[in-house]
Amino acid sequence: MIHDNQIFAAPMAGISDKPFRMMVRSFAPNVPVVTEMISCHSLTGRHKNCLRNFDNYAAEGNVGTQIFGAVPHLMADAAKILQDAGAAWIDINMGCPVPKVATRSGAGAFLMRDHKLAGKIIDAVVRAVQVPVSIKTRLGWDEAHTDWMDLIHVAADNGASFATLHGRTRAAGYVGAAVHPEILDMPIPIIANGDLETAQDVENMIKSGYAGAMIGRAMFGRPWIFGQILGTASVPENIGTVALKHLDLMVEYYGARTAIPMFRKHLAWYSAGMPNSSGFRTKINQITEVQDIKQEILQFWGCVANI
Repeated sequence: MIHDNQIFAAPMAGISDKPFRMMVRSFAPNVPVVTEMISCHSLTGRHKNCLRNFDNYAAEGNVGTQIFGAVPHLMADAAKILQDAGAAWIDINMGCPVPKVATRSGAGAFLMRDHKLAGKIIDAVVRAVQVPVSIKTRLGWDEAHTDWMDLIHVAADNGASFATLHGRTRAAGYVGAAVHPEILDMPIPIIANGDLETAQDVENMIKSGYAGAMIGRAMFGRPWIFGQILGTASVPENIGTVALKHLDLMVEYYGARTAIPMFRKHLAWYSAGMPNSSGFRTKINQITEVQDIKQEILQFWGCVANI
């Protein structure tokens, strides 16, 4: 039997915002979820154009907040801000392969190349907060440098409580099948991540020694997937009602002007594989009004809602 604390909703840029976290919660109230990664510079500077800098997590339940950066004291300050905002734990991004993070900023996956700096960042964050601290990393920089075990030991030595391991290198990005190595004699619990989407996948990871599994891209258009894995929810009878609820949350959080273009990708995922989904996507990509997009959702899914 899989328990709530054995499956995690991954931090996904442009996906794991507050509206999506609330959708996940509606199907699996107690599953740990992780926010989109947040820049320590943006957070400590309280940049007003980034709404997630001002989220309050106290009412959201078990939410981990992920930060990225390369300056230890700023990472520590950011962690304190997030702890005060109600974060259940702080996750340090040490695996993002995007060039603006991993190369130009010296953060994310770059920290797999600089374990000394990684250790300083972890130590600074751990000392700054009272909540647990974790890291999320990859197998290594490339196939010639798969030294993830060394970084896990660095994390443990500097006070990290657990780690998530994505089964690809930085060079691989998201291409190719994820590999989940043996994790014998690791000093802290390890959460598996990469190409995991079913209860059987999660059970296989747990049987092989992982403390749990983190679901990433498999949750696109399927916020109910965590309830499915736990056996407490199934695919909704009418996905259109889910899409309408998600849209309302997006509009409430971002405002209609920002929410509509952001929501189009979610509608593409919700409708994927359904008859006439291509025509539906073409229509919604041209819509700029909330009521109009709701009408298209009602027509496509044949659902009934008060709009």
